[in-house]
Amino acid sequence: MLRTLHYSCILVAMGLASLAAPALRAQTAGGQCDFSDVPGVVWWGTRSQLTLSELASYIAPVYWFSPDEPLLEGNQGTDIRIPEAMPFETSPDAPVVYYQVEEIVGLEGGLTRDSTDIENSIIDLERTGAMRLGFFAYFRSEVGLGAHPHDLEATEFKIAALRSDGSILPEMTDAQCDERNYVIVVTRVTAKAHGIQWFWNVIEVDQETKFPMYFFVEEGKHGLATDKNSDGYFTPGYDVNRHINDAWGVRDVIRSGTLFSGGYQAWMTKVRHPDDRVFPPLPGDSPLRNGRLWPDDVEEHYAVYELRPLPPVEMAGDDKGLHHFLEDKEVPGWPRAKRASDLNEFISWVDADAAVKSLAISLFNDGDWGVAWAFPFFVVKNFELSISGGFVVWRMYLKGPHLEDFGWMAMYTPSASRWIDTYLAAGAEWDEETVNGEKTTNTFFVMETGLKFRVNISTSPFSFLGFFTDFWGFRAGIKNYGFTDIERLTYVFEFGAGAF
Repeated sequence: MLRTLHYSCILVAMGLASLAAPALRAQTAGGQCDFSDVPGVVWWGTRSQLTLSELASYIAPVYWFSPDEPLLEGNQGTDIRIPEAMPFETSPDAPVVYYQVEEIVGLEGGLTRDSTDIENSIIDLERTGAMRLGFFAYFRSEVGLGAHPHDLEATEFKIAALRSDGSILPEMTDAQCDERNYVIVVTRVTAKAHGIQWFWNVIEVDQETKFPMYFFVEEGKHGLATDKNSDGYFTPGYDVNRHINDAWGVRDVIRSGTLFSGGYQAWMTKVRHPDDRVFPPLPGDSPLRNGRLWPDDVEEHYAVYELRPLPPVEMAGDDKGLHHFLEDKEVPGWPRAKRASDLNEFISWVDADAAVKSLAISLFNDGDWGVAWAFPFFVVKNFELSISGGFVVWRMYLKGPHLEDFGWMAMYTPSASRWIDTYLAAGAEWDEETVNGEKTTNTFFVMETGLKFRVNISTSPFSFLGFFTDFWGFRAGIKNYGFTDIERLTYVFEFGAGAF
């Protein structure tokens, strides 16, 4: 079942189901109440209520910098002062990281707001099935390709809230408790590298994922990447297991101002040193303090950041650059309380994908002028190949003087974001022609292959076109007509908007 539905889907769906159902298993007196063997677990206890600040502190990540990060200014250990407080706030003698509980999904009454202090708003775990929690690292500036003042890098944790006497935990662990325990489990972690969804580094949590989560911080540019086992090395397919071919990774080399290549390469990441880590203010009762990722001397030998709620965009004042970053990240009136009424809706919430960014439209010529468009294989969800990576999408086109000819192809491309890619498409084309005053339609098998060139416009003067897609591109290929016998060949040249 874990291969059919992602771990996220299973846990949060069962978390939702447990809210409306009575306990399925009686507690066993005298048992060992230890849930540390549950993948993604970050906290458990008999308390049914947590404040937003408590929830954030139990899940907060570790940030791991390149030894040549300019803003480190040569500091290590307890002397590190990045990430930073925003310029309109007081700066403590420590790093600062911001959080935002973006969404709480469950039954009515799962959230009690504190109108005077958002940190003290209370989550009722008895009535909560899932949550989305974001962390934000602010830097006063960045260097390298497309450098600008202010930088606010985001990550997102998707979380399931489970009960020890519910329907899912007894199938995953031998833990037995004298009384009901509430268990907080992280099911997916997303490092939103450079704000482009295709570039995001995403981990679907499994047994080998370790917490607290470690994030690489890209040198100079500060894009974040997940380090699943906290070993200091970025390994595609392991540290990232969603959209592997598109995942940005951590590219310390772009501080030089050169992108080098479209896909990630291991040499792009510098070796991390233990003294360049910045730790969260993990509560004393956190079970994560007993793990190998939490040194015994954290408070004495490492920088520990202060955790603050994300301030509202109005605090940026007249600073347009900072205003833009905050406006892009803030969820007004957070957290949103959402009631998921059925299982399908809940799974859709967990498994939201980049389908909206998969639409493409272009102008092309293969001897005739025409217009082509591409969209996800499952219309509202992408079809990503698990073995090789890459995507299969539908591509359709109309061409001819009156757009009377129609083609429908299935197209494979290794990625959706690399600046240069191959592609292969095959399908059918219906050509209409008039002979002696009679219209006839000929059907051909067609196959096309070539190169796709993409340009990221999000940081260009044409960024206003990004409402539809982050990429514009050019395609050059060769198309043949006929299946076993090639009847004719044509060149194809195409220009337009979209990842595909």
